[in-house]
Amino acid sequence: MLKTNNHLCLVSQSKTHRFSVAPMLDWTDTHCRYFHRLLSQHALLYTEMVTCGAILYGNRQQHLQFNPAEHPLVLQLGGSDPNQLAQCAQIAEQYGYDEINLNIGCPSERVQNGSFGACLMAEPELVAACVAAMRQAVNIPITVKSRIGIDERDSYPELVEFISTVANAGCETFIVHARKAWLSGLSPKQNREIPPLRYDVVRELKQDFPQLNIIINGGISTLDAIHEHLQYVDGVMLGREIYQNPYLLAEVDAQFYADQQVIKSRKEVVLAMLPYVEQQLQNGVRLNSIVRHMLGLFHGMQGARAWRRHLSENATKPGADKSVLLQALEFTQ
Repeated sequence: MLKTNNHLCLVSQSKTHRFSVAPMLDWTDTHCRYFHRLLSQHALLYTEMVTCGAILYGNRQQHLQFNPAEHPLVLQLGGSDPNQLAQCAQIAEQYGYDEINLNIGCPSERVQNGSFGACLMAEPELVAACVAAMRQAVNIPITVKSRIGIDERDSYPELVEFISTVANAGCETFIVHARKAWLSGLSPKQNREIPPLRYDVVRELKQDFPQLNIIINGGISTLDAIHEHLQYVDGVMLGREIYQNPYLLAEVDAQFYADQQVIKSRKEVVLAMLPYVEQQLQNGVRLNSIVRHMLGLFHGMQGARAWRRHLSENATKPGADKSVLLQALEFTQ
């Protein structure tokens, strides 16, 4: 196995976060992240994937702005041009991001047409060049999020070659979705569900690359499962479970960061959101853009359905303000 390069003999200098919330397109925007940060002070949060083109030629402020309370925060980039990625990395560092993650896991056709995402697993040398260019351009960590394989390129030796090549360029942290991706024939949603989960493959990576930070992702939904995975890998990333049941985050600091601060109740979280809501409404943000991320806060609790229904029916109305949240809260008492 290709694991003899000097880079791989170094002890990792990156801080390993034992728990992180996955980057999710159209979900993990700045309002979502502010809400999540009220539940956990330590979980590593990610932006939605932002393409290099959006940063270099689009509304940069719209794509990159965030609230300082969101730290620690990672910008996930989509791209395959080393020079463009290096430019975007520099811009992200200037904006104050704590880390940059390169998306080598998204299988959507739109992403493939842009020649980035999961299709880049077939080009480990190009990914290595991208990582090297970004590392040379900035001082913050550069990480990679990938699958365990794509299409018929899903053997363990091929995965090892990919990890080795990219690690040799200086990447110390890999977030690995424990499913392969089919680049044609399956939708992104199907690619999150149909290819079987292979946690054993990610665990084997950690055994073979003990000096790297290996973070596991895919289908994990309980705190008990996180504890089990942490016996074999360095960190765990959750995605849709957090979005559907965000209050799970309230236990993260105590269980995975030894932070024993008093956990906020769901009601306290809602009340803590109100000043933010007021500020955003004054800035022209619609209430629904914020509270859509809060629909699952009372998941599994009495009044959860009424909470969701009241927010869904009223947050989109003209002039909707924080009173909609306070009214919805009454259904949960």
